[in-house]
Order: sequence, then C-alpha cells, then structure tokens
Amino acid sequence: MTSAIQSFYKNKTILITGGSGFLGKVTIEKLLRSTEVKRIYVLIRTKKGQEPQERIASWKDEPFFSVLLESKPDVMKKLVPIAGDIAARDIGISLSDRELLIKEVQVVFNAAATTRFTEPLHVALDTNTRPTRTLLQLAREMSRLEAFIHVSTAYCNCISFHMEERFYPEHLNCNADQALGLREVLGDKLTSEAASILMDKFPNTYTFTKALSEQIIERESGDLPVAVFRPGIVVNTYKEPVEGWIMNPYGGALLHLAAALGTVRTVLLNPVSNANILPVDYSVNMMLALGWHTATEAVVRKKNAIAAPPPPIYNYVASESNILKWGEYMKKVLALGNEFPLEGIKWFPFLICTANIWVFRLLFFFFHYLPGFFVDLVLRFRGQKPYIVKLYQKNYKQMEVLSHFGNNIWRFKTDNTNQLWNIMSSVDREVFVFDMVTMNWKDFLIKTTSGMRVYMAKQPITPESIARGRKARSRFFILHNLVKYSFSMLIAFVLWKLFRCLFYV
Repeated sequence: MTSAIQSFYKNKTILITGGSGFLGKVTIEKLLRSTEVKRIYVLIRTKKGQEPQERIASWKDEPFFSVLLESKPDVMKKLVPIAGDIAARDIGISLSDRELLIKEVQVVFNAAATTRFTEPLHVALDTNTRPTRTLLQLAREMSRLEAFIHVSTAYCNCISFHMEERFYPEHLNCNADQALGLREVLGDKLTSEAASILMDKFPNTYTFTKALSEQIIERESGDLPVAVFRPGIVVNTYKEPVEGWIMNPYGGALLHLAAALGTVRTVLLNPVSNANILPVDYSVNMMLALGWHTATEAVVRKKNAIAAPPPPIYNYVASESNILKWGEYMKKVLALGNEFPLEGIKWFPFLICTANIWVFRLLFFFFHYLPGFFVDLVLRFRGQKPYIVKLYQKNYKQMEVLSHFGNNIWRFKTDNTNQLWNIMSSVDREVFVFDMVTMNWKDFLIKTTSGMRVYMAKQPITPESIARGRKARSRFFILHNLVKYSFSMLIAFVLWKLFRCLFYV
C-alpha cells in the first residue's frame, strides 16, 4: 500500500514561515526526509550578521539534521531562502520573490510567531496578527495553491475552559481591524500602554494576538483551502529524527532543567491540571497530514461545485483517555533523575507544586529567596557580584505569568482531529503518527529526560558522566537531609517553647 500523504507532497513546492523556529525546523526536516518535495521556500531574516543563505547553510552542521543527511546528503539543496521578516511590512520580501512565490507555491505552512507571553503588544501584533493578513493576501494570488495551514494554539481562546473546534469572536474586546488600526495610529509605546484595555480578559499578548489572527482567518480566507491547526504545548521530539531533541530550553523544558539542577524547588502549578504537552514530531506529522487532507477536500468541493465552508479547526492535545497531569509529570521526571543525573547540580533535586498563591509565596521565600540571600552574601564576601536573588525575582515573575495555564483545567473537543486520524491509511499512520490515545507517557518521559541531559545540559550519556552525576547527587542528598532534619528540629523546638510560654506561665 502506498502512502497517500507522501504521494501528495511528491514534487510539491512549499512555503514555510517560521522555518528557523522549533516547529518550522522539524517540519522542514520531516518533509525532506519522508517525502519527495520539489522545493521548500523558507522565509528567513538576517540575524546576528548572518545572511539568510548562511543561516540555512549552517543547519547541515546541526546534530538534528544528521539522520536526514546520512540518507540524503544533497537534500538541503531543496531549501531556498526568501529574505524577509515576518514582522516587517508585506513580510519584508522583494517584488521578485513575491512574484516567484505567487507563481510556484502550492502549500503554505504559516508557523511563524513570537511565543513570549510578556512581549509588548505592538511586537505581538506585528508578529502574530498582521502577517496572517499579509500571507492570506499573498495566497489569494497563488494560482497553484492547494492548502494553507495556519498554526494557532490550543490556548488562543483560554478565556473559556471548554474549547470546541470553532472560532470564538465573542471573546474579543476589539476586532483585528480595530487592533491593527490602533497600532498604526498610536505607535509602539501607546499601543503597548493600551494593552490591558484592548486585551480585556486575555491573560497575555500572545493568546490575544493569536486570537486576533484566527479572526482574520475566519473573516478573510474566503474560498481559499485553509485550515487552522491548534496544538497544545509543543515540547521535545519523541522518536524522530532523534529522540528527546529540543532546540532551545523554554517553558516546561526550562523548568525541567532547572528542577534537575536543583535550582528550582517550588512552582505555582496545579498538580491535577492536565499537562497538554505534545511531542514536536507528532505535531509536525499531524500538520503535514492536515495539509494533505485540506487539499483533498478542496478538490472534492471543486469537482462537485460545493461552496467552501468556514475554515475547519483542529484542536490537538493529549487524549482524554490518556491524560498526563502536571503532578504526575513532575514526579516521573524527578524520579528519572537517578537514571540520568546531571553533573554540576546545585542542590538535591526536589519540587513542590501548589496552586495556592499564598502557599507558593511562602515556599518561594524559604526555598528560593532565603538560600539565594545567603549565596549572594557569600559572593559579596568574595568580592563577586551577587545575582541569585535577582535571578529568583525574574523566575518568580515568569511563574506568575504562566500560572493561568498551570493552575486551570481545560477540556478540548477534538472531533476533527480524531476524524483526520481515522481516515488515514495504515501506512500513513506509521509514517505520520500523531495518535495521542496510544502515547506511552513513561517511554516519552524517559526520552525527554535523556534528551534534556544531552541537548539542554550539554552532557553526554556516558558511563563516566553518569557516574559523576550520581556522585554529586549522593553528596547533595546527604546534605539535603541534614538541612531538612535540622530545620524540622528547629521548628519543633520553637513550637515547644511557644507551647511552654502559653501554658506554663
């Protein structure tokens, strides 16, 4: 049996925005390794003095692309950089490049975004909202266009705790036209100062501007073959091309690393809240399957002269029948610490999760600020610049920003996603697997923890390195218990003294 998805992508010309980002880079690798695409145009800007061509050329030296280059040494020639900037006017591309894309592109994956929750509103609008309109306008001129996949987020309408596969315009205090219009009139500073009024109930600029972007898709896609992909929290790879790979430590991955190093000991997180994490390779597989399905559906509609419906939405999160909760996640990855111990740990790894802000503040004071104060004191005596308390202050603010997503419980309808999986052939289900019902969380977390050690901590999994990690872990375990029992005895002594004062005056 042949793969319908692989057949679809054979000799196709693709445009990817956000190609240098985490999701985009995995998408490019998967397309090059598992399909016979003709060409992939990558919208990419000059960065740190490196031209777009140089940036793409440097990818061949990254371990992530090693599996691909072993089987297809010359395949990177299929990547063509389009110099531009998603946040610039008309995405910053030249007239000649625009004409090239209009003439050749058949599938568009719009994956570019800033995912920083604390981004100033004018930056988030320029990066997450306005480019969607620009790309739709460009897509409307593409005579060969077969599918346009817009990457959103499962949390773009996080005001609701039951999320269906539909648009939510009722959540917006202002529409996309108004927000972008005000951004032009007010300028950078005033736009960001007006953020709280414009966002209303949205907890941050990321979710707000992604919701506005969805509204543009709903209102302006017309009869284009468009679909909206809403993934949950995209984390490291599970199986391909390499296990446990992650590009940059951020969000949950950064928390995982900090906890493993013993530098973070308490988090503002509801242990029974669903950890809607997704392997990035599964997410990319679904996105590619969605491209095939969107194009196939468009052909059927055209053949039968059926009007295009509103763009379908695909929520992609952990299955209700196979849920992983945050408390369980933290417990399992910390338990794996002895199997993949880190060298250079700062304390014995432990983590206390709480959803209560007052309990969290108390724990944060004792487990972070207090030790940090003494470490800074030692640094001052040594003539060094203190930085630990300042680092924990930054860490505290980040946890407060993320608390809306770590403390609440969402339920998602995934009918469209389930239907997509069900119509795929057995061959496509193997090549483009994304079924979260059968996800083996234990195996995934083993690969996550080993990958964290290799790709974030930059420590190889060798017998010598593991032995050094275990030695450090054992030493801090003894010290940790000495401190814990000494503190417990001190508390008991103070309570006993108080009891004596109160009842034996």
